[in-house]
Amino acid sequence: MTIIVHHLENSRSQRILWMLEELGLPYEIKRYERNKATMLAPPELKRVHPLGKSPVIEDIDADGGRVIAETGAIVEYLVEKADGRLGAPAHRDAVLRYRQFLHYAEGSMMPPLLLKLVLARIPLFGKKAMKRIQPMIDVHLDYVESELAARPWFAGEEMTAADVMMSFPLEAARSRAGLDDSRPATIAWLDKVHSRPAYQVALEKGGPYAYA
Repeated sequence: MTIIVHHLENSRSQRILWMLEELGLPYEIKRYERNKATMLAPPELKRVHPLGKSPVIEDIDADGGRVIAETGAIVEYLVEKADGRLGAPAHRDAVLRYRQFLHYAEGSMMPPLLLKLVLARIPLFGKKAMKRIQPMIDVHLDYVESELAARPWFAGEEMTAADVMMSFPLEAARSRAGLDDSRPATIAWLDKVHSRPAYQVALEKGGPYAYA
């Protein structure tokens, strides 16, 4: 095996398994379970990377071995390893959209979704605060809907790594943040992603994943 994926159940790292399946790169999975009380990653992950979070990959064929953290960085690394497959399209406008959504997923869309998840666990105050968070999320969902109504994939006519990155925040939004059939282009995109053979194989290999 070339790549070891340190995979936490019900987490962002599911995207890395999907990415590897799409690229056909050999890998193995080391699976970790969340702490049932805190829902945090187990301390064993700190032996792999100081942050103790997932996803983390080890490329054991790289010179001296290489450990890479952060989903976006891992995705870009895998694109390079696969000679550019699922990377930026050729057209300049598509390249710019590719770069934007590659970083937008974690940089802009995930923070309010994560905040809503945290607030949902706080009695009284959390429920009140969540009413202010949902309008922020709706702005993102409306923006995404307008983009996907204009083209089949986030960057253009073909699926890219930008779509891989966008899958988790949109799955999370479908699960807990108001994404429904009122945004048909986004729902159609999710259905298209979930029907891909590589996605299905990754789902089988990854174990529990509440967002599919």
